[in-house]
Amino acid sequence: MKVISTGSKYNIYPDDLKSYDVLPADYYVVRFSEREGFSLQKYVEFEITDSKVYGIHINKAEKVMNSFKLFKRNLGVILSGDKGIGKSLFSRLLGRMAVEAGIPVIIVDAYIEGIGNFLDSIRQEVMVLFDEFDKTFSEKEHGSDAQASMLSLFDGVAQGKKLFVITCNELRGLNDFLVNRPGRFHYHFRFEYPSEADIREYLMDSLKPEYTSEINNVIDFSKRVALNYDCLRAIAFEINSGLPFSSAIKDLNIVNVSEEKFRFQVFFRDGSSLLNRCVYMDSFSTNNKNINLYELSGGYAGEITFCPAKIKYNTSTRELYLDAKDTRIDFDNYDYDDEENKEKKQLLINRGLDRVVITRVVDNMLHYAV
Repeated sequence: MKVISTGSKYNIYPDDLKSYDVLPADYYVVRFSEREGFSLQKYVEFEITDSKVYGIHINKAEKVMNSFKLFKRNLGVILSGDKGIGKSLFSRLLGRMAVEAGIPVIIVDAYIEGIGNFLDSIRQEVMVLFDEFDKTFSEKEHGSDAQASMLSLFDGVAQGKKLFVITCNELRGLNDFLVNRPGRFHYHFRFEYPSEADIREYLMDSLKPEYTSEINNVIDFSKRVALNYDCLRAIAFEINSGLPFSSAIKDLNIVNVSEEKFRFQVFFRDGSSLLNRCVYMDSFSTNNKNINLYELSGGYAGEITFCPAKIKYNTSTRELYLDAKDTRIDFDNYDYDDEENKEKKQLLINRGLDRVVITRVVDNMLHYAV
């Protein structure tokens, strides 16, 4: 047996009791019981299951670790973006690097009052990973103190600086004192959906050679619906089983449940063109959509009405487009009276609508595979 004394109190423990001066470099998760309070429980080792890591995960993870070595205080990292596009892989890579560097990794997957004080009591360098912080520390569910109570921990300069990593799906779920506060969270990596080049690279690696002819069909579909790497993995599995993409997509759990961001450019037969400011749209909707058009200088130039379901795809130019016959032109400027609006509309019609080219907008953000 082992006997441990704290002041005048003596506790008896089994022979396998071990004591450490510091927490060993390993993976842990925070647990709590009313009787024993907070504790750490061994967690499974972070595994990287993909044979190839896409994007620039490794470079960014190394950057974080190098900065942590140089920092004299806590270092915070926010990983934001939709599910399935890289936050988990990045946090696993970062966690493995931390353990290899002798730094324990502690996972926090639930909010418990007092957890900030418990983490602050760990007086050594550790990486603390808050998974889906916007949900587990939701201010709607736990009140405004849930996230606010952690600010003193994040700002702390106590012995044993910490690397805090927060993953979140929805930035609006984070406290205002976390976002745009580089003094508190130095890095913010925003994860976006894979581009056409990323999709092609992934499928070239994932598909059997006899099925790579399906890649363009997947890319064509991605121009209307954002595909994350979870989707691509499922698509590759189905195609490798012998199904063409057109058949596979009908059965997969991949649906267009939200509007995507698109940019429109209207081309006229006189060689001129008009643009729109980015709009959100369900490109499969059968309800008419109305969007404003603008001159290159930025002024209002008219509007078009169309049915998104009539959007076509040009296999030669690899563009989404609308025919002139599927588009109605109008002009309605509140600064003009009815007669002036009619004249402007006729001038617009006289330019001769040729086609409308549509592009799904992929914001220029960091994106990674899962």
